[in-house]
Formats: sequence, C-alpha cells, structure tokens
Amino acid sequence: MSTYKKEFGTGVQNNAGDYTGAVEGQLWYNSTAGSFQFRSVAATGSWATGGTLNQFRDQAAGSGTQTSTLVFGGGPIPAQSPSALAKTESYDGTSWTEVNDLNTSRRGLAGAGADNTSALAFSGINPPGTSTSTELWNGTCWSAVNSVNTYRGFGGGTGISTSALFFGGGTAPDGGAPFSTNTESWNGTSWTEVNNLAAGRSSLTGAGADVTSALAIGGFNGTVRLASNESWNGTSWTELNDLNTARLGLGGAGADNTSAVVFGGSVPPPTGATEEWNGTSFTEVADMASARNYIAGSGTKSLALASGGSDTTNTEEWTGAGAPVTETITTS
Repeated sequence: MSTYKKEFGTGVQNNAGDYTGAVEGQLWYNSTAGSFQFRSVAATGSWATGGTLNQFRDQAAGSGTQTSTLVFGGGPIPAQSPSALAKTESYDGTSWTEVNDLNTSRRGLAGAGADNTSALAFSGINPPGTSTSTELWNGTCWSAVNSVNTYRGFGGGTGISTSALFFGGGTAPDGGAPFSTNTESWNGTSWTEVNNLAAGRSSLTGAGADVTSALAIGGFNGTVRLASNESWNGTSWTELNDLNTARLGLGGAGADNTSAVVFGGSVPPPTGATEEWNGTSFTEVADMASARNYIAGSGTKSLALASGGSDTTNTEEWTGAGAPVTETITTS
C-alpha cells in the first residue's frame, strides 16, 4: 500500500496549530485541530477580455478602478492623425457608456481619479497647438479649473481629483523634445511646482493614489526607450530598480510606490508584456492578449484595466496573483 512518505520521500510534518514555516504545496498535520492542512500554490495573474470601448482611440488618459473607470481624450485612427478627441467614456465593470465630453479636445494628456464619479484631466496636445487646461469631472460633466504651470504632452499623471501629480512630458507642440523633468503637485485648487524627476522623458506612466507616494515608469528620452523607474515620497524622486523591458507608451496602475503593475507599450514593436512591482523589483507576468501602446491604464496592482491604445477599442481586465492560503483537508 502506498504511503505519503513513499510517494514524496518525507513524512507528514506534525505541528500544534498552523505551520507558519510551510511552503507552497506542503501538507502537515495540525495536532491542535486534529486535521490535515495544506498550503496552496499561489494563483498566477491573468488578463481577461472586458467591455469594448465605443470609440477607437490611443494617447488617451484613464482614471479610477477596474469596475469604475473613466477614459477621456486621445486621438482617433489613424494613430498619427492631427486631430484630438474630447470624448469621455465611463466603465461599470461590464460595459462602456459615452458621457459628457471634455471642454478641450486633446491627446497625450494626463489624468487622475478615484473612480468614474470624480477625475482630473490635465495638459496635453490640442492640435495644432497645446493645452495647459485642467478639467474636473463631477460624475456628470467637466469644468475648467486652474491650469498647470507648464504645458507638456505625454506626461505622467497619478493621484485623485483633489491630490494629484503631473511629471515629465515633451514641451514641443507635438509633445516631442525637449523633454521635461518638471513635476507639479495639485492640491484640489491649484498646481505647484515641486522637485524634478532625475531625467527628462515623455510617454511614461505612473502609479499612485495621492501626492505622497507614486512611481514614474518607462518612457522615451529622445534617443532610446527607457526602463527607468523613479519613486516619489511626497518631497523628491529616487531612482529604483528598472523594468525588465524598456518601453514607451505603456499603461500603469497601482496604489503607491510599493505596489504597481505596468503593461503594453512600444519596445518597438508594440508589446503585451506585463510586469508587477513589489516595492523592490519588477517581475514579468502574463502578457496581454492584445499587444498595444499608448494605453489608458487604471486600477490597482491586483485589479487593473487596460483600455484602448494602438487604434483599438480593446479593454482587458487584469487580476493579479493570489497569495498562498492554508486549507483544511476534510477526511472521513
């Protein structure tokens, strides 16, 4: 008759209570509870198809959560069209609904927001010119509020409608070089210039829920795609470990500078590569089904949304890896 020891080469660990030293896939006997227990293997993260946007677009901004998101602005196809959109769409976790437009059409803008009832849209390209405009979304319509101090196209944005950061971006009318290191902080009323990024870049992404903890990731410095990653602590930026894959036009989501996920972008060509940040390093995880760049990202490391990009209406929903859990095995 086969035994556990014969099959696996070791006996079952006997422990009084939960065995905190158990590794993934390990079985032990809890003598206190009088039952066998098992440490499950952590589930891997994966992408699933979400609702389709009503409007083809890339270079748009996104804000909110996986089940309560806004996407606004951007450009219609073809990708290099000189025009820009004012269109705004709201996502409820299943489908997109067109809602009231931005007051100023633009592409390459940045955004921030907690959900689809409150958001901030700032700066961007309003062909054939530029825009420093900031607009506030109240769940129904957009209203103009105080402008950013310095125009930038393809800059990064993080935060919510009352506490946001705007960093990097190109200062030319088309969002190109020279590339800025400027960072501005929004307090719900006005923008204030604060400490700069270490290096100027555009087409980067960000992660963070307020002005005290954020990441600036990837981008382009005019010569090469970047893997650079900088952390904001509320006062200044610090360089941390890089992405595994350098790229521009990527999407990002995350609560703060210790927990984020980034996806897509151009290496080139466009990629579906996804990487998770744990506060120390990036780990490559499952790719998106649709490789694309200039994606509107929103959500958190564990529940993110990738909307539009590369002339598509595609939406994909990310569910991050689950932690191992202890399971009790019932015997009869």
